[in-house]
Amino acid sequence: MNRHWWKACLPGPRWSLISVPYLWLLVFFAIPFLIVLKISFAKLAIAMPPYTPILEYVDEALTLKLNLGNYASLFMDSQYGLAYLSSIKIAGISTLLALLIGYPMAYVIARLPASTRNIAIMLVILPSWTSFLIRIYAWIGILKSSGMVGSLLEKTGIIKLLNMLGLIDGNQILYTPLAAYIGIVYAYLPFMVLPLYSNLVKHDHRLIEAAYDLGARPWQAFFRITVPLSRAGIIAGCMLVMIPAVGEFVIPELLGGPDTLMIGRVLWNEFFNNRDWPVASAVAIVMLILLMVPILLFNRVQQREMEGRLT
Repeated sequence: MNRHWWKACLPGPRWSLISVPYLWLLVFFAIPFLIVLKISFAKLAIAMPPYTPILEYVDEALTLKLNLGNYASLFMDSQYGLAYLSSIKIAGISTLLALLIGYPMAYVIARLPASTRNIAIMLVILPSWTSFLIRIYAWIGILKSSGMVGSLLEKTGIIKLLNMLGLIDGNQILYTPLAAYIGIVYAYLPFMVLPLYSNLVKHDHRLIEAAYDLGARPWQAFFRITVPLSRAGIIAGCMLVMIPAVGEFVIPELLGGPDTLMIGRVLWNEFFNNRDWPVASAVAIVMLILLMVPILLFNRVQQREMEGRLT
């Protein structure tokens, strides 16, 4: 018998490297997800923790007690549906605004000389080095009536125009849905710019020159060559912005005011104000399922593109 049989049972260096991200996903995603999933099937209880166990040992037998009432309440109470729809709407509009702002930024940065390009990317990332809460809290002073932006818009009469258009209610932007849009776009704009930049910087400029030689105008070459080639960057940037924006809590709480209904605020109220952990867990699980849909669609699109390239 081989004395060193135990060495054959140990994983090789390749599996040792692969196991690190899988272990990270297990500890920081799978286990917390299973805990929240378990709580979502429990019942509310006046105890600590405030929910009943789903596994009980009764008459020398292990009994599984699943409560589906938490999920049923989400469909019976229209408030949760409105919160989901409002969150998707706010996240979708914010993602579109981030794309309209981030695409030109990424395009210009990708066309800069290599020596200047790194500096421009650093300036995009630089605000992210500051605490997220501090950056969002700073917008309170900027958007309030006496702030820099608020006073400027009030002097120029833009506040009245925004009020007439129904974007704000009153004489200030702060504590309105418009302020929440501004905060989300500002906070997640780097997540839109970076994937677009990494895609645009790889484009072959000779394709644009060939289009010009064939008589295409600049806008035609842009929409027929540049935009289709950057589709993967657009999808990646939109996902990186929209997915965290759907469950955002800090921005609508600090900037949006009471009229900005988002599912993150509903989760906070259920967990900490109502202390209804089972319902809050069910809300979180449903939100996670909704966010998994675009991820699966994106993976399918990527898989089809890879299969098309191979064939």
